[in-house]
Amino acid sequence: MEKRRFRKIFTGIVVSTKMTKTVTVKVERKNLHPRYKKLVITHKKYHAHDEKGIAQLGDKVRIVETRPLSKTKFYRVLSVLVKAK
Repeated sequence: MEKRRFRKIFTGIVVSTKMTKTVTVKVERKNLHPRYKKLVITHKKYHAHDEKGIAQLGDKVRIVETRPLSKTKFYRVLSVLVKAK
């Protein structure tokens, strides 16, 4: 029997809730540049499945990798960490 592989977990900010049962989450990463040793901030947007519609615009959420749910959706909302004001 094959073991289930490790699932990626990211934390990010919800930037769009215009689709039904889907939110767009912006995830920022901070890395040191290999040569200049300067902090470089990169970001990427992910589409995440939100079945119950709990995430709102501006919320800080945790998303987890899952099976492909559509052409661009490979993550689902695990929990809302901080609600937007």
